[in-house]
Amino acid sequence: MAVLDWLVIAAYFVVMVLIGVYAKSKISDASDFYVAGGKLPAWLVGISHHMSGYSAAVFVGYAALAYTTGFAVYVWWALSITVACSIGAWLFAPRWPRLRRRLGIISPLEYLAKRFNVPTEQLLAWSGAALKVFDVAAKWVASAILLQVFAGLPIAWGILVVGGVTMVYSTIGGIWADVLTDLGQFVIQLVAAIAMLAIVMVKLGGVSSLWTMWDQLPEGHALPFNGDLTVWFFLAYCVISTLSYNGGTWNLAMRMISTENGAAARRSMIFSGVLYLIWPLVLFVPMWAAPLFLPDLADPEQSYALLAQQLLPAGLIGLVLAGMFSHTMAMTASDANAISSVVVRDIIPALRRDRGFLPERRELFMARLTTFLFITLSMGIALTADSFGGVLGLLIAWFGALVGPIAVPMLLGLLPAFRRSGSAAAITSWAVGLAVFALNKYVLAGPIDALGTASAQSITVATPVLCSIIVFIGYGFIRPAHSAEVDELVDSLGSDTPAAPTSAAAAAR
Repeated sequence: MAVLDWLVIAAYFVVMVLIGVYAKSKISDASDFYVAGGKLPAWLVGISHHMSGYSAAVFVGYAALAYTTGFAVYVWWALSITVACSIGAWLFAPRWPRLRRRLGIISPLEYLAKRFNVPTEQLLAWSGAALKVFDVAAKWVASAILLQVFAGLPIAWGILVVGGVTMVYSTIGGIWADVLTDLGQFVIQLVAAIAMLAIVMVKLGGVSSLWTMWDQLPEGHALPFNGDLTVWFFLAYCVISTLSYNGGTWNLAMRMISTENGAAARRSMIFSGVLYLIWPLVLFVPMWAAPLFLPDLADPEQSYALLAQQLLPAGLIGLVLAGMFSHTMAMTASDANAISSVVVRDIIPALRRDRGFLPERRELFMARLTTFLFITLSMGIALTADSFGGVLGLLIAWFGALVGPIAVPMLLGLLPAFRRSGSAAAITSWAVGLAVFALNKYVLAGPIDALGTASAQSITVATPVLCSIIVFIGYGFIRPAHSAEVDELVDSLGSDTPAAPTSAAAAAR
């Protein structure tokens, strides 16, 4: 990297910190810290929701898939998320801000205490929060690896730099800092990705290369489904994405909760879906063309980084690098915000003698403290990742297994059709989902692998979530739970008709 590249990266980090300082002026209580008091504009939430769905994996793992399988990576990843956003815009997104308006919630799990019961809320809160720290630790390592490849910076220093900057702006500025840095990162990516696209097209002979290059690429690269990225894997990922991008991934639920009302949340989700439909095409073109510039690459995961180093001038390399790891910073900052909200609003009140929320000023202090501690802990795990051996990867795998079973009661519990599925249905579906994952991984791994890589991936990914869905819905029919309070809550989420908050927190304030 040239001096100009280093200056670009340094300027990027400085701007991120300044955004955090600016965002601090907008925060007066925990509601502002976690959900901006419901004042985030729809267009900004849409961009933030879109950016929070990326990480360094796009430029490493997905770049490798683009190199080896071609267009299918867009169909599998971006198109499935577009489907998820389209479904969520009508079914799920509008209900999240309505929960804030009805119950005064500022945590994505907070409403579960009323929809099901406190034990259900605590089970999902503890199981999700405990393993999320390892998932975030892996993201710090991924960002540090990018810095090492581009700049030769030792991984430990990369973790400290990227994690430290994220810690500063997210601890100071809360969700305002998160969404504003997401906006800044979107602009950086816009400039860097368009520059990369333009240079690749010039090298390949102009705009016509967008459709002529496929004839020069390996056979099957122009197909919508190729290799392990089959139609069944796509359909399985549509189910996973629908749960994850509509709130099963807690930080994305926080984005929806932060909008003014259901109509604004719907607009933001539609905007995010449109971005997922269009923008990945810009990002993936250089990745698809990489075999023409870097044939027979031994490690396809390095394809995008090597292509950037080969084609881009000084300054733009630093911008591309900033854009690459800024995605991970966006995800980890929003993860920290979401986990902190669950700790402060779900876990801590359950541990207090009076079972009440913290006083307003103390709650804001704890919001910042838990954000700081979460990032510190995840960085510590990332710095000592080698000592965990295979344990770190195992825990990350188990977090992936938890996402679906946790998301099923969270999201289906919002819908009137499943109002009869109560706490027993929620807990049983969670347990069955984990049991099926464990069965696939430790008991049936051999027979599943014998079906072939593509079929094995589809079964491993889809069956735990599908079983959770079936159990949650089926339990409601077999042993329906009846509650007038639940009926009233679920029915109230169908429109934006104003209603006074009914939570204990709202009453106390």
